[in-house]
Amino acid sequence: MSLSSHLEELRKKHQHLSDAVEEALKSPSSDDLQIAQLKKQKLQLKEEITRLSTH
Repeated sequence: MSLSSHLEELRKKHQHLSDAVEEALKSPSSDDLQIAQLKKQKLQLKEEITRLSTH
C-alpha cells in the first residue's frame, strides 16, 4: 500500500468517526464514555495522519 492510499484510508476512517461522534451527540441515549472513546480514536487517527503527512 502506498503512502498516499494509506493516508486516504486513514482520512476515511477519521471522517467515519466524526460522523459517529455527531450521531452519538444527537442521540439522547448516547453514552458519554462511548463518545469519549470515539473522540480519542479520532484524535489518534488525526495525529497519525499529521505524522505521516509531515514525513
